[in-house]
Amino acid sequence: MSEFTETMYRNARWSTNGMVTGEPGAPVKHTWAEVNERASRIAGGLAAAGIGHGDAIAVLAGAPVEIAPTAQGIWMRGASLTMLHQPTPRTDLVRWAAETTAVITMIAAKAVVISDPFMAAAPVLADLGMTVLTIESLLTGPSIDPVNTTDDDVALMQLTSGSTGSPKAVQITHANIVANAEAMTVGCDFDINTDVIVSWLPCFHDMGMTGYLTVPMFFGAELVKVTPVDFLSDTLLWAKLIDKYKGTMTAAPNFAYTLFAKRLRRQATPGEYDLSSLRWALSGAEQVDPLDVEDLCEAGAPFGLRPEAIVPAYGMAETTVAVSFSECGRGMAVDEVDADLLAVLHRAVPAVKGHTRRLVKLGRPLEGLEVRVVDEDGAEMPPRGVGVIEVRGDPVTRGYITVAGFIPAQDERGWYDTGDLGYLTETGEVVVCGRLKDVIIMAGRNIYPTDIERAAGRVDGVRPGCAVAVRLDAGLSRETFAVAVECKNYADSDEVRRIERQVAHEVFSEVDVRPRNVVVLEPGMIPKTPSGKLRRAHALSLVS
Repeated sequence: MSEFTETMYRNARWSTNGMVTGEPGAPVKHTWAEVNERASRIAGGLAAAGIGHGDAIAVLAGAPVEIAPTAQGIWMRGASLTMLHQPTPRTDLVRWAAETTAVITMIAAKAVVISDPFMAAAPVLADLGMTVLTIESLLTGPSIDPVNTTDDDVALMQLTSGSTGSPKAVQITHANIVANAEAMTVGCDFDINTDVIVSWLPCFHDMGMTGYLTVPMFFGAELVKVTPVDFLSDTLLWAKLIDKYKGTMTAAPNFAYTLFAKRLRRQATPGEYDLSSLRWALSGAEQVDPLDVEDLCEAGAPFGLRPEAIVPAYGMAETTVAVSFSECGRGMAVDEVDADLLAVLHRAVPAVKGHTRRLVKLGRPLEGLEVRVVDEDGAEMPPRGVGVIEVRGDPVTRGYITVAGFIPAQDERGWYDTGDLGYLTETGEVVVCGRLKDVIIMAGRNIYPTDIERAAGRVDGVRPGCAVAVRLDAGLSRETFAVAVECKNYADSDEVRRIERQVAHEVFSEVDVRPRNVVVLEPGMIPKTPSGKLRRAHALSLVS
């Protein structure tokens, strides 16, 4: 049996820890032994449906209490799991059905396992000729023993953030999970006896499914798990759960911490929640903004949040989850560099005066991972040389399943091209500047969309996290860009004109270039991935 499954099942038997679900209305703790027992019944139901070793299973479910045993049950059959992107109230269901069908076809799913709140999709999927199994019916199956698995078996096929239209799934093997899980526990000084993990991250995202469900199950850790819907309906639920369960570890993207800080200031009374137990609050999945982290620390101080608990990190589905963590107990460390030299010479030269850019250090690579930075010719760059970040090591995926078949992710020497621009410091810490495909090149200068978006977000009336820079005339001799922002007063012409002027002014002050145009949109118009990342390429139609 693979080390992944053998260790997970063994830990389920001896661990006194478990998973708390049902907050805030009806909290229940399920020990990992109970989760494992339900998994064995689900495995029995899957076996009766003809699911076996090497099969691919798609899952559409919202409740962690159901997702956890379903995942284990699938692995007990030696099959792989793909969490489908979940529709929201704003989702175009016709488009979602088409995209979901494309994903299911691409991975050659033997069945789709479904549960609330998505049961309405069951007949739609069945009408498309798919085998649809409900978690409720699978739980009526007989308990069975797991089949034999190997370290090279695929455990997860993780849809990438942009998997719409032309989907792509990252293949994560049992060995990939073990390698990254063990490295992460070292990197975060994890203590199985004292650490309590609190998470609301979506299970269709790699950080939510792998980092904050699969890894806790693997080790038998104490986990408090709610859904993104729970979090978005009451952002302060995050604080309540950390306080109630004395949470020591959590994680979220930068935008969520920004929203959290805003809610603490506006809706919570100092001392109402105790966040002092939190020792490890990872910020990842998107670029970490130092101003947002500083704002979070200021807003969280009256509630006991310690600045040293903030852990900027770097990772992606292609490396299972994590590449690097900031050092435990250090808090955020900022690398301030000359912005002009960064843009023109592609060198990160430390500076404290003049036109500077503050970038967050994301720590050194975890055990078992190597990171290098290469130029456009593939030559390795020295420290502080800006180029494309590449990663190599045991947690790195072999490749992707696509509509065209399998595509390898590694070159002949095992390096994976992340598509991120960045550099390594003299001490080997990773610093990310932006996505290569999103960088705007003007007069030989690299202009990073995150700088533009941060400047636009400073304007009063622009919704937090709802500003997007769109690259125009890409590849031409002189590229340019536009900016789209969301505002609740989008129908007020005077307010719109004010925002357009101020956004243009703030952007010019930040990057020394004016946008071609600024567009003010109603809330919800800027396209984002299911995990909340901006989809810059998809925003082109909004500004052209």
